Amino acid sequence: MPIQAMSTGLPQPLTEALRRNAARQSSSAAAPVEGPTFAGALDNALRSVSASQNEATRLAESFQSDPASVNLEDAMVAMQKAQIGFQSATHVRNRLVSAYTDIMNMQV
Repeated sequence: MPIQAMSTGLPQPLTEALRRNAARQSSSAAAPVEGPTFAGALDNALRSVSASQNEATRLAESFQSDPASVNLEDAMVAMQKAQIGFQSATHVRNRLVSAYTDIMNMQV
């Protein structure tokens, strides 16, 4: 998964560190990590948010094209779930950036 600074809103040094880490992981011959990882959990969460947004969009478009085919309540609930998921993902991103900034401002 390519990391792009413009699409993530992350600071450039953090993006570069993530790229170096990804390159190091792909080139290292270390044993695979057992169990779930933070990166895997974050990836799954973002995929879930994306899927809920896609489902909400599909239901809204279906309702617009043929109101009898989709229940309005289902479309509205799906849209609210997608909005809450997106807001949660935004808060997590903001906390990560804040933690990175705090770490970078620490004196060694």
